[in-house]
Amino acid sequence: MLKIKNVSKTFNPGTVNEKKALNNINLEVHDGDFITIIGGNGAGKSTLMNMIAGVYPIDCGYIYLADKNISLLKEHQRAQMIGRVFQDPMLGTASDMAIQENLAMANRRGMKRGLRWGITKEEKEVFYKTLQRLGLGLEDRMTAKVGLLSGGQRQALTLLMATLKKPQLLLLDEHTAALDPRTAHKVLKITEEIVDEQKLTALMVTHNMQDAINIGNRLIMMHEGRIIYDVKGEEKKRLKVEDLLKKFEEASGDVFANDRMMLG
Repeated sequence: MLKIKNVSKTFNPGTVNEKKALNNINLEVHDGDFITIIGGNGAGKSTLMNMIAGVYPIDCGYIYLADKNISLLKEHQRAQMIGRVFQDPMLGTASDMAIQENLAMANRRGMKRGLRWGITKEEKEVFYKTLQRLGLGLEDRMTAKVGLLSGGQRQALTLLMATLKKPQLLLLDEHTAALDPRTAHKVLKITEEIVDEQKLTALMVTHNMQDAINIGNRLIMMHEGRIIYDVKGEEKKRLKVEDLLKKFEEASGDVFANDRMMLG
């Protein structure tokens, strides 16, 4: 589904602020893979997401999505194929618009725009049933402004919007990091259900090592812009946090120094 070949990215090249964010990344993601990505600060996790989404141009290499070379496509062109949920609950939704209006925008992604905006009766029925699955009571507040929602409610809505029209690839960039533990658990559960039911291909950056082990069928660890560990299947299921710390030390020759990830 996704093939990344020899992709590198350096920010501020030739200056004192030069930072090599990705270093010759090679990655093949198969249809239906749900991959969790972990690593310390500056490992290149979010940069990898941004490269796939087209936020920044790659310096070299190629990115293929479903056998289509998307390396030179702009972010808005890739958005028709890629769904994304960010760490900040305020991103991904329009706060001054109603819940049903936000869902309507997501539902019409990639369609030609006309003069008519009205939400149809059929769309409202679909949105109602879609919101019901969240168990947050949002189906009875469809005309409420999104800006009135809590961070968890807004993040759950963003997740629905990103998957309302099945994307070829779903990118989840620490999408529960800004939520309290109880709400984060709820959003993660909804995430797993949607990915499983729609048989989505997904990449999820997380700061929580235990979540990285428990969720998905494959785990990738990054360090200094490189993939240093890639595990899947039964081997992944048997992992413990201590195993990940040991693998990091073996592959990087360094001690993992990210309290937030270890305490998470």
